[in-house]
Amino acid sequence: MGFLIRVVVNAFAIWVVTLIPALQVTVVAFPPGETLQLVLTLLIVAAIFALVNTIIGTVIKVLAFPLYILTLGLIGLLINAFLLWLTAWLTHWWNWGLRVEDFWWGVVAAVIITLINWIFGIILRPRKD
Repeated sequence: MGFLIRVVVNAFAIWVVTLIPALQVTVVAFPPGETLQLVLTLLIVAAIFALVNTIIGTVIKVLAFPLYILTLGLIGLLINAFLLWLTAWLTHWWNWGLRVEDFWWGVVAAVIITLINWIFGIILRPRKD
């Protein structure tokens, strides 16, 4: 259940990022590209992003642990942007998916996605009684 909630929150965060035209991050929907196809595309891209973040992101973060200490955690911004760019690269083979035009705007987009995930993580956190 937690993975599904994470995917939905990621899909919402990616959708919010695509609403900001300056970031040059877009989602190309399945043909014919109507609302249902856009929502399904966002959910699939969010699932891919969650898997990339879970599998590859964990390995990179463990290997980059000394850099986290050295840069006081700022390397995490670049790692998150790289994971977003990697998700876009994985989906560019089809005629649908995530498109990130510029890496540095991808850094800003990754920060926004991280902030949205953090806020929803606080709101949706299970309560301890």
